[in-house]
Amino acid sequence: MNSIVSYISKYLPGQTHRSLSHCRLKPFRRHFYPSCNPRSKHHGLWINDQSRPALKGLTHTLQNPATRKDLGHVVSIAEAQDIDVAVEAAESSFHSGVWSRETDVKGRSKVLLNMAHGLEKRLPELSRLESLQTGRPLREMRAQLSRLPEWFEYFAALVRTEEGSLPPFPGPYLNYVRRVPLGVCALLTPWNHPLLIAVKKLAPALAGGNSVVLKPPELAPLAVLALGEIARDAGLPPGVLNIVPGQGKVAGRALAAHPRVRKVDLTGGTDTGRMTACVAGKNLAKVVAELGGKTPMLVFPDVDVDEAVNMCAFGAFVAAGQTCVSGSRLLVHESIFDDFAARFAAKAQGLRLGDPLHLETDVGPLISRAQLERVHGFVERAKTKGAKVLCGGLGSIASSPSSSPTTPTPTPVRGASPLQSLPRHLASGFFYPPTALTSVHPDMEIMQEEVFGPVVCLLPFASESEAVALANRSPYGLGASVHTKCGRRAHRVADSLQAGVIWLNEHHRNAPASPWGGVTAASGLGRENGREAWMDYTQSKSVVVGYAEGAFDWFSQRGARYG
Repeated sequence: MNSIVSYISKYLPGQTHRSLSHCRLKPFRRHFYPSCNPRSKHHGLWINDQSRPALKGLTHTLQNPATRKDLGHVVSIAEAQDIDVAVEAAESSFHSGVWSRETDVKGRSKVLLNMAHGLEKRLPELSRLESLQTGRPLREMRAQLSRLPEWFEYFAALVRTEEGSLPPFPGPYLNYVRRVPLGVCALLTPWNHPLLIAVKKLAPALAGGNSVVLKPPELAPLAVLALGEIARDAGLPPGVLNIVPGQGKVAGRALAAHPRVRKVDLTGGTDTGRMTACVAGKNLAKVVAELGGKTPMLVFPDVDVDEAVNMCAFGAFVAAGQTCVSGSRLLVHESIFDDFAARFAAKAQGLRLGDPLHLETDVGPLISRAQLERVHGFVERAKTKGAKVLCGGLGSIASSPSSSPTTPTPTPVRGASPLQSLPRHLASGFFYPPTALTSVHPDMEIMQEEVFGPVVCLLPFASESEAVALANRSPYGLGASVHTKCGRRAHRVADSLQAGVIWLNEHHRNAPASPWGGVTAASGLGRENGREAWMDYTQSKSVVVGYAEGAFDWFSQRGARYG
């Protein structure tokens, strides 16, 4: 306890610490994953505009998923006591009013625009960091991150232009309503799009006047941590943004359960979403959760087959399929099924696996060995149920001799596959080739559960109604895409699909003003992006003004109005 108080006294001078009286320190642990590289760069937790170590010194050494080698970056890992400190910093900044009570909306807007400019200047560096820590090709990261300043720009504009309301109110009364911030907001982000999803959540949270504790994943926190410096240099007051990398089951749970957090905004798996909503609900905190998906891509017979193949390959294999709207169920009209399947397999087999930093690389590795084993397991179980491998797949994966993350794992046994052409230094990376399966049944595990890898199942349909029924035969309802040249069919099918985001002859497209979220429980609740997101990061304050002449005395005026 004394170490926590002294820590706060150093970094949060003048603040009270009664809320930490329940803390009990466990034995000191130096490393979560130890680093053997003495030249590694250390990254602390970002709290109150300062980088500092975790209270118990816990750290994690980042690994390059393409090579399994030390990246040369060691990150402090937050635990429950660190979350207390971060929330205290956020709450103190909120109650100070330095950001939350900003009456000059131009001032708040200017800071957000400064953040957009600061982020834009660092995009080359951050794109490389994202590629190194996630394994996603640098070409993908450059394209994706180049759009991120738009989120700060959009919400900066919204803050300047948003107006209050004057709802009707009977009698000699004027009712005006304005939006005010919630308080401390917890943002829990995943490893697949670390910076994108952090920015999508952070921009509306800050625009609403809230103070934030942002927990990026321990596997890929580097680019998100850079937001601390970007925000500070942009003029965001100390304590308004705090960034605490950590494990979901420890730091994430502590943050979601914290009694002084007013809103939790999560992107993650469905089970994680259920747990988070449960613990946050005990404090009656608001919850927004963008969860799992099993995105269908519907291909009708009037398409240009090559164009549809190219778009569906993009939908299925970008980010190595590690995205919540990855097109994992490919429903193709029976009249073109065989031709489409052959061309799709050829496209998949032609994609280049390789070093994520090389611009000619199309598909990088999966994020970790655990993810590689998960994806491989789904495919192998599907094969035992009768699924046929059209292309891709692995023969088998050799077992690891040790559970230690620093122990090299034997190279996967790879039969005839694109992986054979990988250079020697990538031989032990977590690569899984783009894979397509046929002879699947709609109720198979692989057709119902989120694989989160470069695996797509092809299934024929005979009619529009059957295509819609197959697409909706899933507990998920996040994304879908429809491929047809018939405009009436496109809109008709879109109206019938159980999905919150639908693309027509497209996939994966996103913009700061466009709402993003699911329509079923398994895919979450609430929306990212647009005015909906800003509204959800604020609450209404209603003021009623009486302007009738004369005095009012309820107890002596028998005909006076009440209510």
